[in-house]
Amino acid sequence: MGWLKKDPLQIIPFLTYGTKTHLYLRGRALEDEDIDLSKKGWFSLLVNSWKRFETDEIRNTAIQINISETKYNLITDAEGYYLQDKTSEIKLKTDAEGWLDYKIKYTDKDLKRQIQRDNNFKGQMLVPTEKAMFGVISDIDDTILHTGVTSRLKWKVVVNTLFKTPLKRKALEGTAEFYELLHNTVNPIFYVSNSPWNLYRYLAFFLKSNHFPKGPILLRDFRTPFDKTPKPELAHKYHEVYNILNTYPDLKFVLIGDCGEKDAYIYLDVVKKFPNRVAAIYLRSVDHRKRMKRIQHLFKDYKEIPVLIVDDSNQAIAHAKEHGFIN
Repeated sequence: MGWLKKDPLQIIPFLTYGTKTHLYLRGRALEDEDIDLSKKGWFSLLVNSWKRFETDEIRNTAIQINISETKYNLITDAEGYYLQDKTSEIKLKTDAEGWLDYKIKYTDKDLKRQIQRDNNFKGQMLVPTEKAMFGVISDIDDTILHTGVTSRLKWKVVVNTLFKTPLKRKALEGTAEFYELLHNTVNPIFYVSNSPWNLYRYLAFFLKSNHFPKGPILLRDFRTPFDKTPKPELAHKYHEVYNILNTYPDLKFVLIGDCGEKDAYIYLDVVKKFPNRVAAIYLRSVDHRKRMKRIQHLFKDYKEIPVLIVDDSNQAIAHAKEHGFIN
């Protein structure tokens, strides 16, 4: 009956963000299905892709977060997610870049399951330091990672996601260098994508292996046709960008996206909703003549803030130097 043996348990804490007085900690409790992100071969890649979406979440289960010896007891939701979103009175200790470390573990005594890492999982939340001059909010798909969202029927998105490991995915040339210059060790970088949380580890692995600055990765819930949970009032990217700007009212932001989908329109709405909060917009060009023409026309006479449609990262670096975003 060994084939019935259940997979061990794990907790995946997501990189999140908060303030010195407000905790926002999020992650997911799942079975560990031994997904090897570096595995090659089309069959292995397909199996790993299936595992990412066919998750076995640990739902309605007791867990405990420990920060500076302060303990918070939570219950995972019906999809295995945990969320600690509340004002905090404890003194938060962060490192030089503003990262707060916390520990999380299962506390349900009835699990009777093997738990990875001796039931000691580590998460991090970013609290931007007072030295931060501005923040950066960046899209991922076709902004720093070629996904093919402009391809016909989005077939390239499927091929790239299902049949390529993160190590085989190439960052768009020069983007990591550009982001590192903007980051300058203290300016926070937030990565926002319409990809589902199922791809969190895949994207985190890609960003790290391509030497992008560490930052919160904000994805969306994966909704199926049978999902009965209420739809969010705002589209995912709107919600995340608005929330970041509301969380840090004293910071200006550089917004980075692409010309392929809705980034330009979202960012223009952000400028209107948050006057004097956006320092510049960078939009990477895409290989789609109609969309490029539409975006170029949209910004033809735009004078509110600096906007650059970027063909390569050297252009963006030169522009950012000219406007004082990088030295």
